[in-house]
Amino acid sequence: MQKKEMDPKQKEFEEIVIGVKSVVKVNKGGRQRRFSATVVVGDRKGRVGLGIGKANEVPDAIKKAIQAANKSVVKIPLVDGRTIQHEVIGQSGAAKIFLKPASEGTGVIAGGAVRAVLELAGVRDILSKSLGSRTKLNMATATIDALTSIKSMDEVCALRGKSEEEILG
Repeated sequence: MQKKEMDPKQKEFEEIVIGVKSVVKVNKGGRQRRFSATVVVGDRKGRVGLGIGKANEVPDAIKKAIQAANKSVVKIPLVDGRTIQHEVIGQSGAAKIFLKPASEGTGVIAGGAVRAVLELAGVRDILSKSLGSRTKLNMATATIDALTSIKSMDEVCALRGKSEEEILG
């Protein structure tokens, strides 16, 4: 038997399955049952992606969700590789998530889908508060929305046309 070499890009990201649910479509001939999977992928160094996949079987749905998540990976600016730059609110549907930077050693104060997204993004110290709807998909999407709206100090300086010293005072 020949030993297959692993593709180096294959295991670039870790993945966490947030949820698998059964979805039903009613046809003339009866109910058609499928499965929907929500997956988060990340490298714990500032890159994270979210994907959903539907299929007749659970493993196929998870596989499709992983592929979709790999295509939607975004880069997040981290401070000292552990927290975010400033407070931010993300929204998706009726779900809102409030993220606040925390001092070193605080840990990830979040639950469920929000915790999975933050951990795979590489955030180690953060405070969060979920407001409104608590659906897994919307909470994960709102967290990604919040993380993508973070601006680094360089971006803020460029937007305002000032130096870092002028902004910080």
